[in-house]
Formats: sequence, structure tokens, C-alpha cells
Amino acid sequence: MSRFSSPHTLMVQGTTSDAGKSILVTALCRILARHQITVAPFKPQNMALNSAVTAEGGEIGRAQAVQAEACYLAPTVAMNPVLLKPNSDIGAQVIVNGQAVGNMKATEYHRFKPKLLTAVVKSHQQLQQCYNAVIVEGAGSPAEINLREHDIANMGFAEAIDCPVIIVADIDRGGVFAHLVGTYELLSETEKARVKGFVINRFRGDVSLLKPGLDWLTERTGVPVLGVIPYLVNLHIEAEDAVNQQQKTTADYQQLKVVVPLYPRASNHTDFDVLRMHPQVDCEFMKEASQFSGADLIVLPGSKNVRADLQWLMDAGWDEIIKRHLRLGGKVIGICGGYQMLGDWVHDPDQVESSAGSSAGLGLLSLETTLTDTKCLRNVTGHLCGSEIDVKGYEIHAGVSTGTALANPVFQLVDEQGQPRLEGARNTDNSVLGTYLHGVFDQPELLAALLGWAGLKNSADFDYPAFRNQQIDRLADAVEAVLPLDRLLSLLALGTRPSV
Repeated sequence: MSRFSSPHTLMVQGTTSDAGKSILVTALCRILARHQITVAPFKPQNMALNSAVTAEGGEIGRAQAVQAEACYLAPTVAMNPVLLKPNSDIGAQVIVNGQAVGNMKATEYHRFKPKLLTAVVKSHQQLQQCYNAVIVEGAGSPAEINLREHDIANMGFAEAIDCPVIIVADIDRGGVFAHLVGTYELLSETEKARVKGFVINRFRGDVSLLKPGLDWLTERTGVPVLGVIPYLVNLHIEAEDAVNQQQKTTADYQQLKVVVPLYPRASNHTDFDVLRMHPQVDCEFMKEASQFSGADLIVLPGSKNVRADLQWLMDAGWDEIIKRHLRLGGKVIGICGGYQMLGDWVHDPDQVESSAGSSAGLGLLSLETTLTDTKCLRNVTGHLCGSEIDVKGYEIHAGVSTGTALANPVFQLVDEQGQPRLEGARNTDNSVLGTYLHGVFDQPELLAALLGWAGLKNSADFDYPAFRNQQIDRLADAVEAVLPLDRLLSLLALGTRPSV
């Protein structure tokens, strides 16, 4: 490993999207961290609508925030220097070093990528200087021929910093040997030389039955299989971008029904993972309005294109469903873009997210929103109005809301300068509330209060942050069992097991 310029960096690439890169990086970070090896996650380029706000007020991919948690670290901008947030089928908002630099179509961004390589390498160097190891996550597949030119996300980055690579594939999808061999054969000779191992993810059954295939794979490519990770039933690690629409089996103890309409550019859907994990809540993501058969609570999520998603909501008939739901005594929450949709108007005069113009909202809160080029990025603390219940969350939004509904706020917050301010809005009969805050469901006491407002009586204590940490440990246990620490240290050229 000493031949590499960045031997203490290990890059995880995948044969496909959702092959297991994010969770493998999460696992490796936790394994190293709990053995007192300082480690940081890194993703040079991420394309995702789930994001988080760092302490310095920058925006990064949500997956890197989870990976930072696995390292027992607060997330920083350096962990994900380039974030792409799609706002159309051919374009995205480009975020560099935590700040939006504008919207670009795919062809425009492709020409822009060479300018980003310097920023990406600089961020990696910052982490190298602070930590013993850096675990890097690739994006998609390194064998996407049309994306090889100017690549900063996979082998282009690995070659720029000169680090070793492992490639992971998901056997549960089928065709795992074809995925691995095909990916490897499409690499250049210099790229092949830096591949130090394969990892097979989500294997079910007796691993000894897989051995002939593993032996063939190593003989065929000369690359060893470092580990076979078992399929972990009911493992919950927050998704990078894909929405898991698989429903839990509804049981008698699930006493509250929550429906989240899933519009095309829905963002930060990880806000609702806590509801999907809560033992008394049946939370369902729903695309088709025709599938709606009643609920106690409808939650409108964030959006990367509020006016387009608002139009989709109305075209699909969700506006009438929501109004009927309220007439029957149901409750509605809007978060971020969903909050803006609850108002009377959404204006986009400067084409921040879409074409210039205005869209009539759902008219459930007396306010209107004007989208602006300046994005609000901040972490906040405070309490629920009318109580001593604490709130902690983060804001990621382009837009300023005004109107009489703001006189009936949801939260009393404290800003970065220690000044109090009111946030959110409720309607007059307290059946609709909106907030710009992400992460409001994560605090147990506030979660119980909001579910109680929605109709859940005697809510069970559910500490989602503790649950999330337990899931990371569970994942790390399974990965360390098949990819021992000594092997990982060897890949990172960190010598032998440290004394603890």
C-alpha cells in the first residue's frame, strides 16, 4: 500500500447505484472509530435530495451526516464538497463547499466539473490532515462510460489523489458475478491496479455454498473477495436518496395512520424515518392519490421544485383529499416546501427553482412565499410554543414567508446570535401547522407531543437518535465479523491493531 500517495484513504465504489456503498462506508467508519482510530467520511460528489446543515452553515448530503455520526463526529462541509440537488429531469442545483452556486443542466455541469476537481482534492486534504483515516464513497458506478470524462466521483477522484479502491456489489439483486467482472473489465489498467478487493453485500443463506463462485471470481480477476456481508433483516440506516416504500405489516398496536404524499421532487424524506420506525405509527409514502383510504395525519414533505410539485399535487387530486381529510377531523403538517404549499401563493420571480411566475397554494394557511436566491442554512434550537418542550432542527430553504398566519407560530427559537424569534404557523382551529424545520420528529418529547396533537394517545417513548445509533452498531458488528479490523488496517496501511 505504500506505493499510493494517499495510503490512509480507502475508497468504496459500487457496481451500481444502491449497491451498498453508503452503508459500507458507514460500517467501516464505525468499526475504526470504536477502535479509537480517528476517521472521517468523504464523498467528493453526491447527487441527492436528502441533505443536512453543518455547524459552519453549509449544506451536505444526508448520508455524509450519518457517516459522520458513525465516526462520532459533527458533520462538516469538507466531507461532501459537491452536492447536486436535482430540480428537473435534466438539471440540478449545484452546491460547492456547502453553498449553492446556481442551477445547471447536465451538459453545463459536465463542462464545469474540471473546475471542481481542485475543490474536491482540497477538501480531502483537509480531512487527511485531521484524521488517521478517510473512507471515501463513490457515486453510482465507475464503469459508466459516458461519465468517465472529467470524472470527480469515482476513479477520476481515486486517480487524482492516488488511493486504493474496493468495489461492492449487491447479491440480492442477482447477477453479482457479472456485475463485478463487468465493472472490473471496463476499468483502465491503472484503475484496475488500484482495486484491492471486492465486497459482496446482502447475502442470504450458507456462505460456504458461495465459495466456488468466490474462488472463480478471484481466479478470473486476480482480485480477492474481502468479505461477504449477510442480509440484515430490518436494518435501518437512513437512505442517501432512494425512498423505501416497503410497508411494515400493520399490527394492532399501530394506532396512528400517517400518509406522506410523495411528489416527484420530494426532499429530505428521511424526516419521516422516525415515524416509519415508531411502534405505534403506520407511516406510508404514497404517490397515487387513488390509494388514499384515510389517515389521522397527512404530512407534506420538502421539495426541490415547490411550484412543480404543488402542481403535481393538485393534478393528482391531493388538494381535494387534504381538504376532505380536514373536514373529517384529520390533521396536516407541512415541512419546508410542504409548508410553503399550505399557503395562498408561491412566487418565483427570479427563477430560483423553475420558470418565473406564481402558483396558487392550497390556501390552508394565510401566508404567501417568495423564493429568493439566498438560501437559508442554519441549525436551530428552541421550544414548542406554549410549552417547555425542546426542539432542535435545521433549516434548508430558499424562500421568505409572510402573512397573518405567522402570528400563530409553532416554535420559539434562538438564532445564532442568541436572539429569540418565532417560527412556523398554525391555522385558527389548530388542525394545520407548517414549519421550515427539518428533524422535528427526532426528539422524543416533541415527537410525543406532535403525535398526541395528531390523535395518538399514550404515545410510547421512542428515542430515534438512540435507535439510529444502535442500528449503526448492528451494521458495524456484521461487517467487522466478515471484514476484520486487521484486514481493514492493512488496506489503510495503518499497521497492526492499536492498543485500547
